[in-house]
Amino acid sequence: MEDNSVFENFELQLDQSAKDFLKETAKWAYFLSIMGFIFIGLMVVIAIFAGTIFSTLGGMQGMGGLTGGMGGLIGVFYFIIAVVYFFPIYYLNKFAVNAKRAFRENDSAALTSSFEYLKSHYKFIGILTLSILILYGVAFIFSIIGLLFAR
Repeated sequence: MEDNSVFENFELQLDQSAKDFLKETAKWAYFLSIMGFIFIGLMVVIAIFAGTIFSTLGGMQGMGGLTGGMGGLIGVFYFIIAVVYFFPIYYLNKFAVNAKRAFRENDSAALTSSFEYLKSHYKFIGILTLSILILYGVAFIFSIIGLLFAR
């Protein structure tokens, strides 16, 4: 005899308030993804012109010569941030587009696809957060070691 759990035979159904919440969530997610793409574009523009901006700042009175050489480094840093920031924004946009289409066309496959993109969005954010926390931990440990050796 086959052992089936209760959850394997369970069909989830959404009531109207849950559908309304998801529709509103999709609208806000779409808005936030569009704003995210705009900011990614701004970051890329800043990355491209960072050398010019910092060399101009370096030529100003009272500014040291260090700022002129920092433009390329800042540009690369901004470009890397824009590339990393692109993926969660892309996943958020795909969630919103598919969720809106699912409710517009009553398409459960599109709703499933939208939840897959939402999962990818949060998975990416979670991994990125863990990576940054680990990086901060390593930097903290190295700073403590540096302070101990400086004594």
